[in-house]
Amino acid sequence: MESRTLACRIGAGLSTSESAWDAATEAAREARGGALGRAEVDLAFLFLSPAHVDEAEAAVEAVRAELAPRHLLGCVAEGVVAGARELEEGPGVAVWAGALPGAEIDCFHLAAVETDDGIAVAGLPELDEPRLVALLVDPFTFPIGLFLTSLNEAHERIPLVGGIAAGGRQPGAQALILDDALHTEGAVGAVVSGPPVVTVVSQGCRPIGREAAITHCEGNVVYELAGQPALERLRSEIASLSSEEQALAARGLLAGLVIDENRPEYDTDDFLMRGLLGADEATGALALGDRVRVGQTLRFFVRDAASADADLRQALGRALRRGRPAGALLFTCNGRGTNMFPAPDHDARVVTEALATQALAGFFCGGEIGPVGGKAFLHGFTATLAVFLEP
Repeated sequence: MESRTLACRIGAGLSTSESAWDAATEAAREARGGALGRAEVDLAFLFLSPAHVDEAEAAVEAVRAELAPRHLLGCVAEGVVAGARELEEGPGVAVWAGALPGAEIDCFHLAAVETDDGIAVAGLPELDEPRLVALLVDPFTFPIGLFLTSLNEAHERIPLVGGIAAGGRQPGAQALILDDALHTEGAVGAVVSGPPVVTVVSQGCRPIGREAAITHCEGNVVYELAGQPALERLRSEIASLSSEEQALAARGLLAGLVIDENRPEYDTDDFLMRGLLGADEATGALALGDRVRVGQTLRFFVRDAASADADLRQALGRALRRGRPAGALLFTCNGRGTNMFPAPDHDARVVTEALATQALAGFFCGGEIGPVGGKAFLHGFTATLAVFLEP
């Protein structure tokens, strides 16, 4: 008699009730009422809007009462997502719940610890070729850049997806949820082994001008590009644009830094997007939102809704070739939503339509985490996903 692998069953729910208890109860019941049925919930996520931060404990109790999950993770975010809806403001609770037969799940809380050599991160379990590592980060108390650098050095490939939870808008105002506990600092996450998961990273930008090597820099300041003052190079690039592209550039420019210099040519997905923080007229230098090095390839980008829409659809199409989706987690930039697209609910709607399931939940991030070329990076203006597939 052949053994039969049980399928993943995932549900998601959303509520706008002003009571955190009521909202979490309603969202959890909606999640249960979908594909889950009576199945035992192995892993659940609870995402709260800032309006519910003071009642986070009540929301946790409500979800546990409704779903009794083996493991529960969550955070307070600027906005929440569930199904085909995105709530960018106002009270909101999103719940994601998965029955994941055969899954091994190890949840953890990470904390930054001062040492004689600087700052170290404590609390990470062993990562023995997991299918997914989900991570929810407090921006004020956790050194995400240092952590990702160390992680990439230690592991050849790491399927890490998550985001910076910016709903706690000042230090100590976050509520990171780990089973029955609430944490105001650090990061919480889960290592999931067993069910097949595919990660997706979708950029939201269009390249302009030409690629150029950084020829003089210090820290996060670029002085020269291809031997030319960086600011002068940027102005010449903008001057050569069409009027439409110049209008996009006026709304905000980004610097794309090549991840892997060994490729013969670069696509948009080969760049890490970093903000342009400022310019110095006297020196012709540009300040970027990340450290750079001489020889690194840089290209300027503009935020573009049409390119972001097309890239997300293409990325989801590639994911669908890997198998049939059961549900997904979405971490989308707070610079997307109605800050980028002409109509609300864009990312949630595109994802649920492409995956043919409403079993989607997530939140708006102050920085999205996702793997490119097997290495985990912090992104901007992206949508990153963990798509759970049927075995």
